[in-house]
Amino acid sequence: MSAQSDAAASRPGRWQPAVTQDPLLRKHGAQGEGALGQPVSRIEGPLKVQGKARFAAEFPYEGLCYAALAFSTVARGRIVALDTAAAEAAPGVVLVMTHRNAPRMKAPSLMMSSPTAAGASDLPVMQDDEIHWNGQPIAVVLAETQEQADHAASLVTADYAPLPAVTSFDEARKTPRQLDNLLGQPPVVEIGNAEAALKGAAVQVDQIYRTPRHNHNAIELHAATVAWTGDELRVHDASQLLDLTAGQLADIFGLEADKVRVSSPYVGGGFGGKCLWDHQILACAAAKLAGRPVRIMLSREGVFRIVGGRTLTEQRVALGAGADGRLDALIHTGIAAMTAHNSCPEQFTFPARHLYAAKTIRLAQEVADMDMLANTFMRAPGESVGTFALECAIDELAEKLGLDPIELRRRIEPEKDPTSGKPFSARHLIDAYDKGAERFGWNRRSATPRRQRDGEWLIGMGCATATYPYHRFPGGAARIRLTAGGQVTVSTAVHDMGMGTATAQVQHIAARLGVPLAQVSFEYGDTTLPRGVIAGGSTQTASIGGAVIAATEVFVEELLKLAGNDSPLAGLSLADVETRDGGIGHRDDAARFESYESILRRSGRGELVCEAEAPPPAEMEAFSMHSYGAQFCEVRVSEITGEVRVSRFLGSFDAGRILNAKTATSQFKGGIIMGIGLVLTEETNFDPRTGRIVNASLADYHVPVQMDIPAIEILYTDIPDPQAPMGARGIGEIGITGVGAAVANAVYNATGKRIRDLPITLDKLM
Repeated sequence: MSAQSDAAASRPGRWQPAVTQDPLLRKHGAQGEGALGQPVSRIEGPLKVQGKARFAAEFPYEGLCYAALAFSTVARGRIVALDTAAAEAAPGVVLVMTHRNAPRMKAPSLMMSSPTAAGASDLPVMQDDEIHWNGQPIAVVLAETQEQADHAASLVTADYAPLPAVTSFDEARKTPRQLDNLLGQPPVVEIGNAEAALKGAAVQVDQIYRTPRHNHNAIELHAATVAWTGDELRVHDASQLLDLTAGQLADIFGLEADKVRVSSPYVGGGFGGKCLWDHQILACAAAKLAGRPVRIMLSREGVFRIVGGRTLTEQRVALGAGADGRLDALIHTGIAAMTAHNSCPEQFTFPARHLYAAKTIRLAQEVADMDMLANTFMRAPGESVGTFALECAIDELAEKLGLDPIELRRRIEPEKDPTSGKPFSARHLIDAYDKGAERFGWNRRSATPRRQRDGEWLIGMGCATATYPYHRFPGGAARIRLTAGGQVTVSTAVHDMGMGTATAQVQHIAARLGVPLAQVSFEYGDTTLPRGVIAGGSTQTASIGGAVIAATEVFVEELLKLAGNDSPLAGLSLADVETRDGGIGHRDDAARFESYESILRRSGRGELVCEAEAPPPAEMEAFSMHSYGAQFCEVRVSEITGEVRVSRFLGSFDAGRILNAKTATSQFKGGIIMGIGLVLTEETNFDPRTGRIVNASLADYHVPVQMDIPAIEILYTDIPDPQAPMGARGIGEIGITGVGAAVANAVYNATGKRIRDLPITLDKLM
């Protein structure tokens, strides 16, 4: 923080993260219509159901070309012959671009390596004849229609000189490496001698858990529409990192940052996959080469070929406990597949750093490099699969101890963060367990497996802890515009991928400024707006909140200046006032009040525009901040076929303040549904002989469908976190965590069989 911003933060009335609370938490009662927490329907809903909400592949341009890709069929090698003649001669073809004629471009930079880095990998994009994974694009075909482009791309042929490739995880894991850091955290955490404590413990669990690859399959296919005007680049993208994409494209093409504009107002699902991949870069390059606008929309197979997903892991969890259940040792170690060209290590040890008290702890993970498509973030990366292993081990320990799994968790609940020693900002996990257990009917569970049945169906219950860290990214800014007519518009370059960002923020802004919901607009999804943050890591809500708090402080100070000496507000400072009822009033004197419209009218102003950047996230340095949950599952398993059906599911969450009951419930349920897919149906089949994904379609890659999902009940504590903007922690990813273990533990309770290797398919239960 600069000296200037230090001084600004220390002025009375300003929010100082980790020192003072968000002023909104001091407000009482509903502030106008659409108070925080109410189940307001999505404000963009009417546009979407009428087909008026334009997605990335729906922007019209005169002279638009359609793009299709041809993919490599080897994992490593060099192209020694590339025949594009038939494709170039095909009807409607405008251009075939390969490494031989592609514009010269810089390689992307790995995400988080610089303020403008957005690359999923740092490999050059179509700049030479080298192949790094099976499915890498080798040609881009532009044509007058999509059908013509797809046909012509199928005519491209290539011959390769193979290079040595590592496509077997069993081979790769023989030479693991340890990263310098694990997404900014130390890769190894040791407190005491955990291995020795494990050996001396009265009760021990020591098991290996395995999780497979998973692929992104958002409903909206990855797409972009791009156009050049001279040296200015316009990109309509399906994106969850607008500003980073613009900065990275500017760097790749050697442009000034203000020459690239990226917009993404509507995105049909992201989950970590709607970032910057080769297809946007190739579309921009082909448009430059052809001198025409280009639309690229990946086929479903194309998504599997060039958009990374979750990588496979092999995890060891070892727990040593006394007879009372308290942990003498907690060990969580293992290895994840990765490539040498990306930095997404699937940080599965993170939950164990913060969940349970233990006398000794050892946490460590390595990576094994493979020649494959770069893996990437996928909803709750690390935590989703890490909680599968950890929470299954906790269930196994509870059984050995003869304790109820919830009682065991109660006994190992920590008073402070077990590894950092920081105090928790707020933690109501046991409350979530108690409420969830009562509502779910946990007391009806048999502690002995195979005790409950309905004909051929064995019935079991399981539970598991959900957790995901709170993050607030620095650098986000917001602009507030107030008109003399009382309309408020807040602008920032953030994203709404279907989770209801715009709706929740309109509610937030209405409550913060004390104006009716109908008078508020939220402007987002475009890099011409004040710099936003990425939609990832469950960070966006808190990050927007921090920026809006800062902008509101400037907004109120400017209005106090405009009010002047003739106002009831004369002589008051930011520390003396609050926003309410469409204006500004003294905190303790209701008579000292003036409306926004009155202040603008008396000052002769038609509008007021204020902008500010959020202060750094000091709360994350001072406190251990996480969302939590208790996942409860009931399954029915056929004793004849081994088929598993999830018959009931309940998630009970402690995620701070809930901004919108309707959209939050949808987010929680969506995460649980993805978790059921993770544990029961989803697996990317990767051929270790060739490095090729062999089930690259929704016919072969099984996501859960409606008949796979029961009614899901959601509970939440709705207790504000005093350290978070609005009291709200992220909820986008907490829903998927713990689900895999809750289902697996329920399957064990039903059948007596522990499945530690996902997915749980019927062949493993026969």
